[in-house]
Amino acid sequence: MKTVLSTKMLSLPQKELFLNSGLGLVEYDALKIELLDVKIPLNYVNYIFTSKNAVHAFLKQAMHSDASRFNAFCVGEKTKGLLETNGMKVVEMAQNALDLAEILVKKHQKASFLFLCGNKRRDELPETLTKNNIQYKELMVYRTLFNSKPFQRKFDGIMFFSPSGIQSYLSENTVENSTLFCIGETTAAEARKYSKRIIVANKPTVENVLVQTIKELSFRT
Repeated sequence: MKTVLSTKMLSLPQKELFLNSGLGLVEYDALKIELLDVKIPLNYVNYIFTSKNAVHAFLKQAMHSDASRFNAFCVGEKTKGLLETNGMKVVEMAQNALDLAEILVKKHQKASFLFLCGNKRRDELPETLTKNNIQYKELMVYRTLFNSKPFQRKFDGIMFFSPSGIQSYLSENTVENSTLFCIGETTAAEARKYSKRIIVANKPTVENVLVQTIKELSFRT
């Protein structure tokens, strides 16, 4: 039986996608998230979120505030869904940080923002905002830590959901001949440093990574 490694623990509905695929599944969390003990100012109107982790940090401190008075600008459909579920208005959503930055430059030139991020945040968004004189402040609200684990076996496919997840996995392992399934181009760019056997999801969602993996490995002879 071909076996796939997920570098992220999957939900039950996500795992059910594998039930009839004929593929074995091994899963673990390559990363650990630590929310930082920092005071998040709640006097801003516009907040930038590039991950659900930043949203969790914000909601922890804003739980007694009227969420509808905050405007959110975010990356990813799952992040957007989490914000809206908690009563926040999502003004703009993009599939990656650079696209979001370009939307802010084009449509929100005169607004000011608080960018809530982690220690592994990429440079594209703040660099684009700075270059175009967009008023913003940046606050680190969580830390991403490697959760290293050695595997004494090979996998036919490995599913990666962030560049940090790749780095964590490779701190104890190699990719060898595994096909690497990546959630988006940013993750794929990191993966290409180590392999040419890469497939990128059509949409940057966990479910699409799973579908691509099953489609590729279930029917490959």
